[in-house]
Amino acid sequence: MMLLWLTAMIPQSKPPTCDIMTQTCRSPTAAQMTLLISSFVLISTGAGGVRPCSLAFGADQLDRRDNPKNDRVLESFFGWYYASAAISVLIALTGIVYIQDHLGWRVGFGVPAILMLLSALVFFLASPLYLKQKASKSLLTGFVQVIVVAYKNRNLTFPLPNSSGSYHHKRDSTIAAPTDKLRFLNKACIIKNPEQDIAPDGSASNPWSLCIIEQVEELKALIKVLPLWSTGIIMSINLSQNSFPVLQASSMDRYLTKKFQIPAGSYGMFNIISLALWVILYDRAILPLASKIKGKPVRIGVKLRMGIGLFLTCIAMLVSAIVENARRRKAIRDGFLNNPHAVSDMSAMWLVPQFCLNGLAEAFTAIGQTEFFYSELPKSMSSIAAALFGLGLAVANLLASVVVSIIDKITSRGGKESWVSSNINKGRIDKFYWVLASLSFINLFYYFLCAWAYGPCGEQATKVSDTGNGLNKVGHEGNGLKNGEE
Repeated sequence: MMLLWLTAMIPQSKPPTCDIMTQTCRSPTAAQMTLLISSFVLISTGAGGVRPCSLAFGADQLDRRDNPKNDRVLESFFGWYYASAAISVLIALTGIVYIQDHLGWRVGFGVPAILMLLSALVFFLASPLYLKQKASKSLLTGFVQVIVVAYKNRNLTFPLPNSSGSYHHKRDSTIAAPTDKLRFLNKACIIKNPEQDIAPDGSASNPWSLCIIEQVEELKALIKVLPLWSTGIIMSINLSQNSFPVLQASSMDRYLTKKFQIPAGSYGMFNIISLALWVILYDRAILPLASKIKGKPVRIGVKLRMGIGLFLTCIAMLVSAIVENARRRKAIRDGFLNNPHAVSDMSAMWLVPQFCLNGLAEAFTAIGQTEFFYSELPKSMSSIAAALFGLGLAVANLLASVVVSIIDKITSRGGKESWVSSNINKGRIDKFYWVLASLSFINLFYYFLCAWAYGPCGEQATKVSDTGNGLNKVGHEGNGLKNGEE
């Protein structure tokens, strides 16, 4: 942010203003572009570190696996985290943009830079108060080791179910055998020759020949959640369609009073507002009231919440298609077929329901997915768990461009007007929304299949002390896997 601020503060850091008389502009020099791009690279790198890790780090401060109310505490934390993030975006889109428009880029870039500096100072001053977990290994290296060793041992036979000491685990671990799902990976932790495979301190003599159960379970946990992770991509594609609603709002009546109109690009705020309001109502009103009525703590399971969110995004796309169809027919009746910049007397407030539905969908699915990943993945993978939803957003943004390009190419064949034409009155954005609605409904059934195949939350493993007596099952509490969810 400091480098970006410098591009506005130092005249030599940007090209001179364009010549109005000749209408020519000088291109930026290599040094000026380097300064600007360097600021973007540092901002992206910083965001990549802060966004996933701050969520996981905050959850670590509250996560107590022995607390019977732990699930409710984490659910509340994730909800308020997303609500505060939504409010911060709202402030950025209103307050910061207002400052940039009215006070210029020097002040507009300076305010975020100063706020970021204050944020960093507060973080480091409060550092002694935090619970900190030290990183002891590279997770990615561990994943590769499991795959390599499992392939090397592919011809090994599995030990008998009640055999003791067949699998390699940490010396202080209570886990004697890995879980049965993705069983082929279990061969990575089978001890072939104890004298050769195990060092005197109990560790593996060669980690590329023998892995521990915990490594295997970490990779299994990640593989298992990937199908459910992929179900959120379609919803993120729907949420990333920002340009079409702006074009729609620009062609509609945006006046709330005779003198005040909402900017076309500001209708996305209703998405953020609905998300924040739902989190507040859900956490402070709905759940307490339901718990009081039933006489016991009430919470909605994460998989049910994710499903509700995916259903709501389907409805949001249906509403979007219906509203756009009505807007287009009204514009054509008013004689605006060839004039995409004309404004009809149809109120732009008709766009608000689809934004509110998308906001609720994000509140259910985004928060539910993040809580699900954090709860299901081992504690050592908490930052990866928090980063998965952001990764889904990144993939969705790329796929959204691909979807638009494919539809544009197919529908514009033979000289026809593209569905996603810049002239929205000639185009058929309503049909584009119908395509997204169809994909969303297919994705909803795909989610049901993935949720069924995943099984109950909190896969269980075998405890050492119980290996000789029928093999009772306990959760991976020592390694971050939680007991089954209600």
